[in-house]
Amino acid sequence: MKLSTQVRPISYLKSHATEIIKNLSESREPMLITQNGEAKLVVMDVRSYEEHEETLAILKVLALGSREIEQGRFRPVDEVFADLGCTTSLRTTLSI
Repeated sequence: MKLSTQVRPISYLKSHATEIIKNLSESREPMLITQNGEAKLVVMDVRSYEEHEETLAILKVLALGSREIEQGRFRPVDEVFADLGCTTSLRTTLSI
């Protein structure tokens, strides 16, 4: 995602809102809005925003899991499955 291709001043946002909504929905490319020559905000379609948030949530879970592993806070998978009452055949099916 290159914001440099979609840089517009705030006056453009004000005068072309309908066109911007249509274009962002179709292209799914975010737009950078400037005010007095400075970057002030990024505008994106809702679907892209939701996907971005989901991606960040997954990355956060992975980072937290990685930190717990580094701190030795984990249990062998066989123990976990045993606690859950999983059978050996289920573990084999899951290739664990």
